[in-house]
Amino acid sequence: MTDSRPSEVADTDVYITRAFNAPRELVFRFFTEPEHLASWFGPAGISVPLDSVVVEPRVGGRWELVMVDNAGHGPFPMRGTIVEFVEPELIVIEVSAESGPVDLDAVTLRIEFHDHGDRTRITLHQGPFSPEMRHATETGWLESFDKIDNILAARAATETGETR
Repeated sequence: MTDSRPSEVADTDVYITRAFNAPRELVFRFFTEPEHLASWFGPAGISVPLDSVVVEPRVGGRWELVMVDNAGHGPFPMRGTIVEFVEPELIVIEVSAESGPVDLDAVTLRIEFHDHGDRTRITLHQGPFSPEMRHATETGWLESFDKIDNILAARAATETGETR
């Protein structure tokens, strides 16, 4: 779900809040552990090979992955440097990406993780973008977050013995 924008968020930025049915420590791991990151990152039709993911969870550490279009397009590498890191509360990354028609350079990605017991709310703020790239990026994040929801639902069903 996309919230109304705080005054410090520019029209060129992506701003999303989203709640997940999982504790904060687990949701944080989806962004910091290669196995988790590869399982969900990218919009529908995009995958991330596990061997392309590098996460060094510390200030100055690398945060990198390669997206591949399941139709055979790509690769689309993303490379970032972690500039703020407070486990399990905050990750700020300076990201550059080769996305095909438009490359991104030095885009700031800020993700805050808010503890709500068995649920976690994240706040994502990323930018600046051109209007077209802002829309595409926002859509990509929302579709990626749907993947996390599906993984968490499948995990919960397995833990409770339910079948989907």
